[in-house]
Amino acid sequence: MAVGLMLSGCSTVGYYAHVAHGQGELVWRRRPVDAVIADPATAPELRRRLELARQARRFAVTTLGLPDNRSYTGYVQLDRPYVAWNVFATPPYSVAPVTHCFPFAGCVAYRGYFAEARADAEAARLKAEGDDVYVGGVPAYSTLGWFADPILSSMMRWDDDELVGTIFHELAHQLIYVKDDSAFNESFASFVQEQGLRAWRQARGLPPPDARAEAMDDGFTQLVLDLRDRLKALYASGADEAAMAAGKQREIAGFRARYAQWRDREWPGDHRYDAWVAAPINNARLLPFGLYDHWTPAFAALFRQSEGQWPAFYAAVRQWARLPPAQRDRVLQQWLAAGPP
Repeated sequence: MAVGLMLSGCSTVGYYAHVAHGQGELVWRRRPVDAVIADPATAPELRRRLELARQARRFAVTTLGLPDNRSYTGYVQLDRPYVAWNVFATPPYSVAPVTHCFPFAGCVAYRGYFAEARADAEAARLKAEGDDVYVGGVPAYSTLGWFADPILSSMMRWDDDELVGTIFHELAHQLIYVKDDSAFNESFASFVQEQGLRAWRQARGLPPPDARAEAMDDGFTQLVLDLRDRLKALYASGADEAAMAAGKQREIAGFRARYAQWRDREWPGDHRYDAWVAAPINNARLLPFGLYDHWTPAFAALFRQSEGQWPAFYAAVRQWARLPPAQRDRVLQQWLAAGPP
């Protein structure tokens, strides 16, 4: 999951300066994709991937109706594995995130840093205060159109579909974005990514995306969300702190057992999630799950009603975006029931 860093003001001058410097560095180091492709010194595989990204960018505009701007027309070679690191935090007995609010992006469930050391220092500070903390690397993010977002070398570790889909996803954020509603924003962008990728593959004479991999991802996400629901119920039970601490570890152990049974029953021989499950688990590590796809079936149902026409679909999404939050959630819940099985 690629949860992005939002460039905005913040309550501390030091943090604002750090983010401004990090974004400025990307602007300064950006090279036009066309120039990198034409450069004889460019490695053949990088040239192929950038040409693919250039074609995907054109497809996003001409076929998907996404913004036609300078985003993803530049390339930045980073000197690190990720462009940024997000710090997630929760109280020790809560699955609700510690949120951070910004003037343009609204409130989000993380704080992003361009330097891993600064992210680790913030995580250590929060942990010392008693919070559960998780630090996740970010290969790509969106500035919501405030800057011309570049293609990053950290995006090149993905396969072709992930690279193409991420361009669709981030451009969708630039098209429609609602402050203080991460689930709406990410579900919308994820639907555009998934449906756009289907259209992209069809246009290129390729088979549909791997349904097996998608099914396994969905199954694992449901296991994690089930753990989060169990922990939420435990924390709301009124038990004393010692009982909650013991119950928390018991629920995490139960999740690991359920995962092993699910993997061996449904996906024998596939161990892609083993490392994640074996690593330390806390409340904060569960936060990104479900963020990207909670309302995706509702958007799929709306797309079907729009007869697969992107302009009509976007117009309807904008109507949802203008609703008051509580009313928007009620509408989404109604459409969720009409989503695909």
